[in-house]
Amino acid sequence: MTNSAKEATKAARPASAAASAGKQPRTERGRRTLRAILDAAALEFGDKGFHEASISGITRRAGVALGSFYTYFDSKDAVFRALVRDLSAQVRDQVAPAIRAAPDGIEAERAGLLQFIAFVRRHKEIYRIIDEAEFVDPESFRLHYTSTAERIHARLAAAAARGEVRADVSERHAWAVMGMNVFLGLRYGVWDEDGDAEAIAGEIGEFLKNGLAPRR
Repeated sequence: MTNSAKEATKAARPASAAASAGKQPRTERGRRTLRAILDAAALEFGDKGFHEASISGITRRAGVALGSFYTYFDSKDAVFRALVRDLSAQVRDQVAPAIRAAPDGIEAERAGLLQFIAFVRRHKEIYRIIDEAEFVDPESFRLHYTSTAERIHARLAAAAARGEVRADVSERHAWAVMGMNVFLGLRYGVWDEDGDAEAIAGEIGEFLKNGLAPRR
């Protein structure tokens, strides 16, 4: 993705709802500032972790005054909570167009995984932030995974109704697919980028289609 495309993607992300209660920006300039703070917070928390990160570090990275932070957030905890939800929304928005364009249920999961790996390669900090959320903000941590699993389950159920996957797909299958995607993103997005993402997603698509049963 080019720098201009990245900037366009950032500008398109709705960040207004991420601000602390009563502090939502009312102007386009305010929304851009809030977006800059969230993006800077991702880098600060990703580099240093929650406890070592600081508000001043966030504002330095964002290139805004310290007072601008408090215009939108009450505390470091507040921006962290907002960031977890924002990252979750970014992942959802990254994969959604490819999933909608897919011709069937298996292809939708393949396309979703491909887009997720691409997102992780650009935002490796997401793993540290989401992992820390289990202890810093358990509610957002749980919401991140439950909402993702619910979306997968809904897709699988719709695909089952169309006869594209087995009829007895359940919530457990959705969690299994999500767990697989999470660790594939860790291996091929964070630890190394040595795998062809298209090939990886294709292999997993075949795995979802055929399972581990021997081919006859």
